Amino acid sequence: MSDNLNQLKARFNQTIRLSEAARLLSWDQQTYMPSAAAAGRAEQAATISQIAHELSVSDEMCRLLERCEADLRGQPDDSDDVRMLQVIRRQYDLNTKLPATLMAEVARHQAIAHACWQRARAANDFSALAPALEKMFDLARQGAEYLGYSDHIYDALIDIYEPGMKYADVAAMFSEIKPRLTRLVYAIAASKVSVDDSLLRGSFPVDQQKSLTQTLVGALGYDLARGRIDEAAHPFCSSSGREDVRITTRYNPELLPQGLYASIHEAGHAMYEQGSPAKFEGTALAGAASTGFHESQSRLWENLVGRSRAFCQFIYPFLVERFPGSFASGGEELLYRAVNRVTPTMIRVEADEVTYNLHVLIRFELESEMLAGTLNVSDLPDAWNSRMESYLGITPSNDAEGVLQDVHWSGGLIGYFPTYTIGNLLSGQLWHAIGNALPNLPEQISRGEFAPLLEWLRVNVHQYGQKYRTAELIEMTTGEPLSAHYFVDYLTAKYSEIYRL
Repeated sequence: MSDNLNQLKARFNQTIRLSEAARLLSWDQQTYMPSAAAAGRAEQAATISQIAHELSVSDEMCRLLERCEADLRGQPDDSDDVRMLQVIRRQYDLNTKLPATLMAEVARHQAIAHACWQRARAANDFSALAPALEKMFDLARQGAEYLGYSDHIYDALIDIYEPGMKYADVAAMFSEIKPRLTRLVYAIAASKVSVDDSLLRGSFPVDQQKSLTQTLVGALGYDLARGRIDEAAHPFCSSSGREDVRITTRYNPELLPQGLYASIHEAGHAMYEQGSPAKFEGTALAGAASTGFHESQSRLWENLVGRSRAFCQFIYPFLVERFPGSFASGGEELLYRAVNRVTPTMIRVEADEVTYNLHVLIRFELESEMLAGTLNVSDLPDAWNSRMESYLGITPSNDAEGVLQDVHWSGGLIGYFPTYTIGNLLSGQLWHAIGNALPNLPEQISRGEFAPLLEWLRVNVHQYGQKYRTAELIEMTTGEPLSAHYFVDYLTAKYSEIYRL
């Protein structure tokens, strides 16, 4: 390894460690920070962001990057070092387009806007968030203009999360899956089969839910010696390196699936982070291939595993033990049908598999329009409610269960929502490949043997970190480009059986 490459890695490592510290501050704000500390936290976040940005675009970083590219010219394109340089080059090119002052202001406003969101959601008062949200979208527009785009302003922002993807690609993705999903929703609604989920509603003491969650995510493979589970208004996963990967959830004492499936979802994210190779730790190749691939892991564990008949067989004894009043007279099959009941719901994170992507589509359309200036933030609640009625046939009774439910826009994650659907499509294609490789997987899951599945993911997905982009990695893993049909076929087969379509 050349001295130039060692120096570049050391310098880039500084920006990584600063980013990890920033994530830890953000985790603290969303879990334990005193509510009055938001202004101070905003300044701390802004300072760290500005220092990290200035390091990442310094003249020394540029010189080292150019020297390393010259040193490695002619090396195999697939080598770790060449791929690492490509990731650093992409990050450098993006960062040099963005002024440090803008990055600092974004970080500062993220902390302020998050506090506004917490207050607005608790008070069911969109007007308390609107000014902060207007500024956040204005900052996003400024960032997009600095980054540049050729067709749609959304191109510049979706590229941050899914490198190379554009607005037109996302629109085409939804155009492909929306008709089939809509037909499936209508067919289920017309079915004479009624699915009863009443056993999931009742009295579920939070302390018992916490015990259950701890047991289950540990059984799946989330290493609690390198993580922890806390509560937050909106569940999330936060990584400060592969040895410190934390998840949060939220519990509803009257609705069991809320905490259970949020925990499994976030554990899926966490296991991906914990599976990042030790050799990549502190380098540009650590982490996930993309945000969409990250979501593929969380959605795979949450739904394809967690809502499978085999998983219901595994978990049922735990439920009987902790909540005998609700589950002693039910049965595994009744549980399976209950956790797969399809019905439109106000809350995205509690949506069933069939309607979930319609929630994502609503958010994609609304944020695209706000970025383009064809929808004002002040008109967002009415636009939100109108889309909910149009796509799902329901209307929120208040803004807390409507436009205020998600944390993403107040956190500056604008252009992020399509990655949930990308993740779903990836999960369906991965699941097909996993089924071919592990034909006994359902029996293993029913016995609580999750190690073979996790090992397959470690070998075929996690071990590559950020070395490959989404298109490369899914083709390497499954032998073909990303396709929507595996996911939609999975939904169609599963719910046709449940609802006898």
